[in-house]
Amino acid sequence: MIHVVLYEPEIPANTGNIMRTCMAFDCVLDLIEPLGFYMDDAHLRRAGMDYAGQVTYRIWHDWDAFTAENKGDFWYVTRYGSRTPSSFDYTKAEGDIYIVFGKESTGIDKTILRNNLDRCMRIPMKADARSLNLSNCVALVLYQVLDQLGFPGLSLTEVIKGEDFLTGGSLV
Repeated sequence: MIHVVLYEPEIPANTGNIMRTCMAFDCVLDLIEPLGFYMDDAHLRRAGMDYAGQVTYRIWHDWDAFTAENKGDFWYVTRYGSRTPSSFDYTKAEGDIYIVFGKESTGIDKTILRNNLDRCMRIPMKADARSLNLSNCVALVLYQVLDQLGFPGLSLTEVIKGEDFLTGGSLV
């Protein structure tokens, strides 16, 4: 199972978008407190659309409580990483895969990063670009992981309107 871990997220719309992404990619969302919003926030609900009830998410009191209960392979997304997301081989993960993203204002706690330098990654971008939106980063990295794993359990064809929608007549 793939887990998206948000370390102390602050912006409800980002978390709502990430909930939607986790639902679509069949990932678990782990939220590490403190959160910068309430889970019933209108912005969170609007960004997550109607997917909030379909995504598996868990809220953890703090980082220590989270790591005490969860074992597997952890990777950390940070502007201070020296490797790209594609440089890791996720197919060799033993157990669950945890991709950790930091809070919007300051990222992941530096002590956590220092203890895991070999598992830190950076999304390449222009040198003068400070950062990307958190929900965009989650989508970028998740796609890389899922691609390496062969998109397990995900549909590779259109199932709502039908696989032959474009060739089967009306394009309404």
